[in-house]
Amino acid sequence: MVDVLCVPFPVLQSSPSLSFKPRLCPLIPPLRRRLHLKSNPLLFPLFSSSPSFFKLPPRCSSSSMPLQLSSLSQDSLLYSRAYWVTKTIIAWNVDVVEGSCYLYASKVAALSVTDNGIQGHDLEIKLEEDRGGLPPNVTHFFSFSVIEKFPHIRDYRAFKLPPVLDAKNLVKCQLAVAEFNSQGKCRNATGLQLPGVLDELFSYDGPLGAFYSAEAVSLCLWAPTAQAVYAHIYKDPVGGSPLEIIPLEETNGVWSTKGPKSWEGCYYMYEVSVYHPSTLHIEKCYANDPYARGLSADGKRTLFVNIHADDLKPEGWNELADMKSDILSFSDISIYELHIRDFSANDDTVNADFRGGYMAFTLKDSAGVLHLKKLSKAGITHVHLLPTFQFAAVDDEKENWKYVANLFNTNSIADSKILEKLPPDSAEQQEKITAIQDDDAYNWGYNPVLWGVPKGSYSSDPNGPCRIVEFRKMIQALTHIGLRVVLDVVYNHLHANGPFDKDSVLDKIVPGYYLRRNTDGFIENSTCVNNTASEHHMVERLIIDDLLSWAINYKVDGFRFDLMGHIMKRTMVKAKDALCSLTKERDGVDGSRIYIYGEGWDFGEVAKNGRGINASQFNICGTGIGSFNDRIRDAMLGGSPFGPPLQQGFVTGLLLEPNGHDHGTKDVEKAMLASAKDHIQVGLAANLRDLVLTDFEGKERKGSEVLCYGGTSVGYALCPTETVNYVSAHDNETLFDIISLKTPVGISVEDRCRMNHFATSIIALTQGIPFFHAGDEMLRSKSLDRDSYNSGDWFNRLDFTYNSNNWGVGLPPKQKNENSWPLIQPRLADPSFKPQRSHILAAVENFTDVLCIRYSSPLFRLRTANAIQERVRFHNTGPSSVPGFIVMSIEDGNEGIPGLSQLDPVFSYIVVVFNACPTEESFSSPTLRGRTLQLHPIQVSSTDETVKKSSYDASTGCFTVPARTTSVFVEPRKV
Repeated sequence: MVDVLCVPFPVLQSSPSLSFKPRLCPLIPPLRRRLHLKSNPLLFPLFSSSPSFFKLPPRCSSSSMPLQLSSLSQDSLLYSRAYWVTKTIIAWNVDVVEGSCYLYASKVAALSVTDNGIQGHDLEIKLEEDRGGLPPNVTHFFSFSVIEKFPHIRDYRAFKLPPVLDAKNLVKCQLAVAEFNSQGKCRNATGLQLPGVLDELFSYDGPLGAFYSAEAVSLCLWAPTAQAVYAHIYKDPVGGSPLEIIPLEETNGVWSTKGPKSWEGCYYMYEVSVYHPSTLHIEKCYANDPYARGLSADGKRTLFVNIHADDLKPEGWNELADMKSDILSFSDISIYELHIRDFSANDDTVNADFRGGYMAFTLKDSAGVLHLKKLSKAGITHVHLLPTFQFAAVDDEKENWKYVANLFNTNSIADSKILEKLPPDSAEQQEKITAIQDDDAYNWGYNPVLWGVPKGSYSSDPNGPCRIVEFRKMIQALTHIGLRVVLDVVYNHLHANGPFDKDSVLDKIVPGYYLRRNTDGFIENSTCVNNTASEHHMVERLIIDDLLSWAINYKVDGFRFDLMGHIMKRTMVKAKDALCSLTKERDGVDGSRIYIYGEGWDFGEVAKNGRGINASQFNICGTGIGSFNDRIRDAMLGGSPFGPPLQQGFVTGLLLEPNGHDHGTKDVEKAMLASAKDHIQVGLAANLRDLVLTDFEGKERKGSEVLCYGGTSVGYALCPTETVNYVSAHDNETLFDIISLKTPVGISVEDRCRMNHFATSIIALTQGIPFFHAGDEMLRSKSLDRDSYNSGDWFNRLDFTYNSNNWGVGLPPKQKNENSWPLIQPRLADPSFKPQRSHILAAVENFTDVLCIRYSSPLFRLRTANAIQERVRFHNTGPSSVPGFIVMSIEDGNEGIPGLSQLDPVFSYIVVVFNACPTEESFSSPTLRGRTLQLHPIQVSSTDETVKKSSYDASTGCFTVPARTTSVFVEPRKV
């Protein structure tokens, strides 16, 4: 067992410029969140460019993280340092001068290494080196050159195989290559990586999974390296002997069989006999169907279920596409990110049997549903649901869930009176929660087991088709209140690998193919564990088929890709095109209205296109696929989520309200604030690459020429809908918590609440697509937990009755937060930090107001880069600008104005002023003088008395705006 992981990239690097961190930092959340790593401060400093060491969780076995072993022992074959890239080419990084190389095969996996070479083989083939190297231009399957498909081995040597070789049978064997010197002594030996030759010989576009006709049920499984495949058919979801064991027949790598109609409603598992490189043996692997559409509890077996059957469709399901809220352009989207269990686990207005699950969304008047209706009416168009597929770490059987000291009932922690009586800064709450956190009902779900089946723990019955029906009812209910649904998909990694783990599926069926491997042949883990390889054809196909299944069978409206940068750009474009091709007439879905976006971070083995052109922020532009804009988040809050916790930003008081953190000299702080303001202005204009604006130095720059601290461009998008602007998400602290941490301890809770709304108002009024974390509009707190993926219902509570924001429910879990406890404890202990119900109600109203303002004019939702460049202007720029004060105007056309068409029938001109200062501030602009601007009607009628104090003087062009306030001024169109 290997218990230390050396991460070959810096965790964070200190920057000599203004104490900001470079853009490398976004790689950290998935690494820490999903691997559950503990950093060891004795092994590395926090801010270091040296390799970083982490304690590995028990599930990371030596098969995926081997120790360095002798290159000429039997353990040499645990490595796979050579690549069979095409039928006739093996790539290997060895220098053969006077010696020779051979390929060896054993059908029974009997190969062994000696000084004289490899023994136990059935076949030995001499390899001839091609002195020209790997072919840069000659193409093979799918018109990729070898170097395009395998850029990380572009400098390897090429060895030719005889063209008459029976490669299709050879890939079913244990394979190795060995290199000998001129005296015949073996110098190197290693196993082979096969994805290249598998793609060339076995890529397949026919049916896969289970298929149903009036008379029969058919099974098809892609497993070209398998030596035998059987289907075990069971009557029940667990236990008992198989009703029958059916051998499947192979045709060109696809195994299939046909059975009776009576199989429908039964369960099955595949038995696959296959060579597994992690054990060096032929293994009997028992696995679910990768194309499963139904499961038993915890994925013990695959359910034979015809997902198209009428009895699995709620009443009116076939007409659902016609009931979708009308989205004329993706620019009209606003997204609300929500975890299914968070939505109702603590809602006493929800039937106890429904709490924490799909059916909670189907109620008419629960507190949560009423809140969603309020958001929908204000302008939210899409609910983004955290992972809903079958994931590990939460038992599907509710009776197996554990609770803290029997305080919690089956579906609620509302009666946990003992925990509520503990002090707000106590460590006891987290001790009790973490003691059972791996056996309770809670996890975010970034532990994929099977991508294509709804998670069983959210359903009333995890066995049978119940989860399918209830998931559809959830989608239908959200549609009825005007909300479209986005699914959080996690195609970048899988929870398990190897032939024995119960949660391993793909790596049992075609070992070494679905999971991306490094040049030693071991699984890449940069996403956290078990990175998948979308550059391989059948991985890409599985991803696209899965997306189409969710779109067609569940009528979802969008997909958010976790760590999208680890997926190839080609895969993302194909997925977008496939979804866009869906039609109501043929598929029951209008695919042109399906929006996709994701995390475009560029790190790990895929960084800088190390495995091909990946779907990173800079590569994905021009495709219409969105990516999260971390630039605006960091500029608003300060630094990054992984820098010094007290580092401040535009919203949190940088320069204007110092919190005691050493940001540098006053001049440095001024430059930091001015630069943060530039970053926000680029974000307000959809983070466009080619947008031209005046920076804080008075220079005209494109968005791509405005730089982060580290040299990365701020602007990267080519159209507005490629930018998803956000200030908080499920990762890291909530917005209210980070504000409470970064602001001076002496300010009032009213000021912090106002900053919270100020931050969400900036996001709400950006061009591009605004994205909000559920609860930010209610001042949501997780008691300062920076990573609540497994912190249970207690720290993740949402209260849609607006009575509590969950602040001060104990010190957050020790594992991820202990280093910050000295900062956290006094804040939680101070009763003045806790918002009251009146603060929460005001926050909700202010949030819905600003959403209504966004949807009051199409000028806030411009559809093209040209429209933004023509209409959006920033004032108060250059070296003499007022610090902490952004003035943005958006101009509409009038008759007689050349080149500018009219978009808004109500307003001809809009000015938005964002005042981050702790005091009222004014700004005069000659270019804005003489206009008939007035405060937006929604703000005039607001219950927020502060915003009503905003004013505009037409004679001087002077705007006066109260502290920490966003004021919107509009010019009514002349009749």
